[in-house]
Amino acid sequence: MGVSKTDHFTDEQNNIAIIAKALGHPARIAIIEYLLKVDTCICGDIVNELPLAQATVSQHLKELKNAGLIKGNIEGTAICYCIDENTFSILKDYFSKIIVTVANQKCC
Repeated sequence: MGVSKTDHFTDEQNNIAIIAKALGHPARIAIIEYLLKVDTCICGDIVNELPLAQATVSQHLKELKNAGLIKGNIEGTAICYCIDENTFSILKDYFSKIIVTVANQKCC
């Protein structure tokens, strides 16, 4: 069995790439911003906030959840979503290192 191209990179690099890919759609950014704004778990209101069909919103929620950006728990017949603070902590640490490094560079 061959080696996957992702095997050539660290776990951190692969994890950041998965998260970045999930953030690569404006609808997903809008979902995250909405969850941050309401500051609580949301069950059905997300569809009302976006100009997208229920199935499309569900697909975006699935991508965000698979990347660990949001959490979902079942309440009755609905799935309620909220921000996963652990993943955003990983992003904060990653981008903080980049910002510090760039700020201290004396290149070009």
